[in-house]
Amino acid sequence: MEVEQVLHMNGGIGEASYANNSLVQQKVISLTRPIREEAITSLYYKKIPRTVSIADLGCSSGPNTFFVVTEIIKAIENLCRELNQNSPEYNVFMNDLPGNDFNNIFRSLDSFKQNLMISNNNNNKFEKNSCGPCFLFGAPGSFYGRLFANTSIHFVHASYSLQWLSKVPEGIENNKGNIYMSSTSPLNVLNAYYEQFRRDFSFFLKCRGEEVVEGGVMVLTFLGRRSDDPSSKECCYIWELMAAALNQMVLEGIIKEEQMDAFNIPQYTPSPSEVKLEVQSEGSFTINRLEVSEVNWNAYENNWSAMDFESEECESLSDGGYNVSQCMRAVAEPLLVSHFGEDIIENVFSRYQNLLTDRMSKEKTKFFNVTVSLTRNA
Repeated sequence: MEVEQVLHMNGGIGEASYANNSLVQQKVISLTRPIREEAITSLYYKKIPRTVSIADLGCSSGPNTFFVVTEIIKAIENLCRELNQNSPEYNVFMNDLPGNDFNNIFRSLDSFKQNLMISNNNNNKFEKNSCGPCFLFGAPGSFYGRLFANTSIHFVHASYSLQWLSKVPEGIENNKGNIYMSSTSPLNVLNAYYEQFRRDFSFFLKCRGEEVVEGGVMVLTFLGRRSDDPSSKECCYIWELMAAALNQMVLEGIIKEEQMDAFNIPQYTPSPSEVKLEVQSEGSFTINRLEVSEVNWNAYENNWSAMDFESEECESLSDGGYNVSQCMRAVAEPLLVSHFGEDIIENVFSRYQNLLTDRMSKEKTKFFNVTVSLTRNA
C-alpha cells in the first residue's frame, strides 16, 4: 500500500463525506483552543511581526478546515488591539496529501475571508472589524518531509493527522486476523508500529525545525492514549471492531483470508510519554504543555443535555452506532477500497455499525487525544 497515494478523507459533501462526518474532530479542536491561545500569547506578547506565516498540516476539507486558522488570526488581531499595533499580513498554508479535496477548500475561500472580518466586541455583539490581508496557499505533500522554506513559518498546527504513519510498518505479516495493533497481535507487530512512529515523528520534528523561525510555536494533537500499553482498548478497540466485521465476511467467503491478512492500518496512537521522548531526543523544540483529553466516540454525546437538542438531533444521539460508523467510514473508506475494492463497502460498514451499536450499548467508549505545545529552540 502506497500510503501517500491512498490516504485521504472522503471528499465532497455526500452522506459518507468527511465534511459531513467530522464532528469528533471539531470537538477536539474546541477542547484544545486554550492551548493554542496560550501559545499565540507567548509568541507575540511583546511585538507582532509585519508578516505572520501559519501552516495547518493535515487540513483535510470540510467545515473544520478553516476553523483553526480563523481562530488563530482572530487571536492575533486581539493581541494587536491590546498592544496598539497594526495588523500584520498573513500567509496561510493548507497542507495535506495530494489526494485531499483541495477544490472544496478553495471553493470555501470567500466565506473564510468574510468570517475573518467579523469579531466579537466586548458587548458580545458582532460587528465588522478590520483585519490584516490574508493570502492562502495550498501545500500538497507529505509532512514527513520538507514543505516550506527555511525559517519561514511562525505557527504550525496539526490536529488528528500525525497519528497517520508514512507507511505500513514492515515485518508484520504475522498480524493475522487483525488490521491494526490489538490484544492478540504478536510483540513484534507492536514493536514495528512503535519504531515506525518514532522514525516518522522524529523526521517530522527535524523538518519543522528547519522551517519554523526561532521562537516559533507548534501545537500538535494526536489521536492517542493515556495508557503505556500500545494494544490497549483506548486506542485499538475501534479498529478491532472493524476487523471483526471483515472477519465475518472472510468466514462467509466474501473476502479472501489472504486479503484480510495482508491489510493493516498505517496509524500509531502514541502515549504522552512517547511523544515527550521523541521531542526531547530530536532536540529542535522545547515542550511547553503536554496534555491528554477525551471525547466520546459518538460526538453527539459530548456535553449533551436534554435541553440542547431538537428531536431530530436527539435521534442522532440515540443512533450512536450509525454516527460512529459514518465517522470511521469518512476516514477509512479510501484505504479499504484501495485494498478490497468498492463492492464490499456497504456490507462491511453495515456489519461494523451493528457491532458498534452493540458495544456502545454495553460500555462507555472514548477517543483519547494527546496535545503538545512546542517552541522552536534558539
